[in-house]
Amino acid sequence: MADRLLNILIGDAQPRVRFGLRLLLEQQPGWRVIGEAEDAQLLLDHIRLGCPDLVLLDWELPGMPVTELLAAIRRACPHLWVVFMSSKDELRQTVLQAGADIFAYKADPPEKLLELIGGLVKSVE
Repeated sequence: MADRLLNILIGDAQPRVRFGLRLLLEQQPGWRVIGEAEDAQLLLDHIRLGCPDLVLLDWELPGMPVTELLAAIRRACPHLWVVFMSSKDELRQTVLQAGADIFAYKADPPEKLLELIGGLVKSVE
């Protein structure tokens, strides 16, 4: 992973959140946002076109229940990492049991998200 880009897809209904995440993530050496999706169908379309390494996924992404969406993501691209984001810390267990690799609390500072993603990347180097 150290010799290639980390390709990231952002799934969040809020344009400001997507914009902020893109700015944050693309400041990291070797990380690239390859797309953004405002709903579940667009997210799946992006994944089917080219499997990213990591998907940042908001719990409240419209279009499909999140457990169904996660199953569809895994069918389309079984090896990508899924980082669920929510402002509701009480969803942590639910998300992880549904198969997410990481839960990120939206109220945490941005550095925390970078640290969580960095931990995933380092786990395969």
